Amino acid sequence: MLGVCYYPEHWHESRWQRDAARMREIGITHVRIGEFAWSRIEPARDSFDFGWLDRAMEVLAGAGLKIILGTPTATPPKWLVDECPDILPVDVEGRVRGFGSRRHYTFSSERWWKESARIVEALARRYGCHPGVVGWQTDNEFGCHGTTLSWGPEDLGAFRDWLRRRYQSTDQLNAAWNSVFWSMEVGSFDEVTLPNLTVTDANPSARMDFWRFASEQVAAYNAAQAEIIRRHSPGRWVTHNFMGFFADFDHFAAADSMDIAAWDSYPTGFLEVFPFSEAERTRWAETSHPDVAPFNHDLYRAVGRGRFCVMEQQAGPVNWAPWNAVPKPGMVRLWTLEALAHGAELVSYFRWRQATTAQEQMHSGLNLPGLDELSPGGKEVAAVAPEIAALGELPPVEPARVAIVMDYPSHWAAAIQPLAADFRPMELTFRWYEALRRRGLDVDFIRPGNALDAYDLVVVPTLSEVDAAMEASLSAFGGVALIGPRTGCRDRAFAIPDNLPPGPLADLTGNRIIQVATLRPGLGHPVTGDVTGAAVRWREHAETTATVLGRFADGGPALTRKGGVFHLLCWPDGDLLEAAIGQAVTAARLPVLALPEHVRIRRRGPLTFAFNYGDEPWPLPEAGDLILGDPLVAPRSVAIWRSRPR
Repeated sequence: MLGVCYYPEHWHESRWQRDAARMREIGITHVRIGEFAWSRIEPARDSFDFGWLDRAMEVLAGAGLKIILGTPTATPPKWLVDECPDILPVDVEGRVRGFGSRRHYTFSSERWWKESARIVEALARRYGCHPGVVGWQTDNEFGCHGTTLSWGPEDLGAFRDWLRRRYQSTDQLNAAWNSVFWSMEVGSFDEVTLPNLTVTDANPSARMDFWRFASEQVAAYNAAQAEIIRRHSPGRWVTHNFMGFFADFDHFAAADSMDIAAWDSYPTGFLEVFPFSEAERTRWAETSHPDVAPFNHDLYRAVGRGRFCVMEQQAGPVNWAPWNAVPKPGMVRLWTLEALAHGAELVSYFRWRQATTAQEQMHSGLNLPGLDELSPGGKEVAAVAPEIAALGELPPVEPARVAIVMDYPSHWAAAIQPLAADFRPMELTFRWYEALRRRGLDVDFIRPGNALDAYDLVVVPTLSEVDAAMEASLSAFGGVALIGPRTGCRDRAFAIPDNLPPGPLADLTGNRIIQVATLRPGLGHPVTGDVTGAAVRWREHAETTATVLGRFADGGPALTRKGGVFHLLCWPDGDLLEAAIGQAVTAARLPVLALPEHVRIRRRGPLTFAFNYGDEPWPLPEAGDLILGDPLVAPRSVAIWRSRPR
């Protein structure tokens, strides 16, 4: 259940045996290796050196550790880049992104696909049936450092081929992109250019297609690696380590070829890079916000079709955020148990020992820099491991009664045509999740178009394009739905729907949006009625035949209800969001438990977990059979209890 990321190539071989033994001593059962080791595995073309890796795996497996082997494609070696410079990515300004760090490849290079297949095949043939190998990780953090999109000749050629398959003729392409606007029509696919380096805005339809193309490239690349691995390594699972709050490609599609999803959990780092207020960043600097890790746990459980793990768990300060706090005592233990509460099958820490050199030397590990001495985070892992062992096998994670629809193309649409500089779909989705969790509700995420009948309440914070599957699932849904702004505002060709937004959901909501206002910071449109608060950032002016629950000062609807469908026609401030969520939760007849801002709970079968991120103790809300912790949950601690039958 607990793992660690280990880099035997970084340490003298004489240390491996002791490292493996100490991992087992503190309760580590799994170890991930190899994901950045291409230059050591193949120091020159077709000159493989597997000896060191053979010995490392023998040591690790001999200590009883289960091995997750990474494919090393995130770090093409220098000799390969020199041979094949066309594999390098190009930034939006047309500059080659060169060798010297990592992720220096474009998904569009045919030569790169062949080289990737070659190294993955070599590894899978050699280690596919190794008795110590239980799983594989493809590559590392797809899209990290802005590498989903690339803008070079290889990308242009691949994009043109993608368009040929999609549109068949330039007449259809020109119609879909409305290329007659500004005389952008093309006479052949070879005339298509990449949607960058234009004088002013590039065609938004072309940009959306380019993003779709890039996302599909990521999914296809991952599937190609997974196919090779499965051919040579039967019975082992395949995963990839996604990132938190990252939407540059469709993670649902990328995970279709995986057995389990994984993500890399760095709660304090994400606090600094996500658009929290300065007050929130200060408030949660040394613990992270209570919903940062859970949001991603629940999302990746959905991406993995019910299965996920944490491949890299923060165990101390990170090195890549603008400010990098030391987590308060107890947080590494709390984050570990929290991941398990949300269904994680493995929590793997980054890394075994803090490096003394190179780019990540300021990133903590379970051991102090270069030493065989546990760090503060490592000591917490050693303490939590026996607690987890005592819990035994945990019950399955049951479906929640609330689901959030997560749509990755909506994030691309807002980036392509923001209209408001601060309209960020991930932030909006997070705030709706936070409001639900503050009521003590468990939350699932769901892929657009999936059946909704398992839920009492489904919320759609924003959904730019409502396709036929999504329209059908919402229309067939017998529960309560809450739909947010910017939903149904574009069709597949990135055009405004003929019947105006929300397009296919017009009859379901009773609304017709005739214009949109974006509201600069400091400007709000107050809302009164059954709900109160204000619109900020974004407001939709609508005609409605639905019941109006909240109105703007000019009489326009802010929140409407038609049957079981609520429609919030703005980006709500905190008060309006709380009121709108409250209306939907009440209509769905969901039991709520009002929680203080620093406490969250999560249920796993008959077990309830409580997590206290704050500085004040919190009394448990109900009597139960306490399994871990105390009835008064201490600051930065955890309690687990089994509910008694009523």
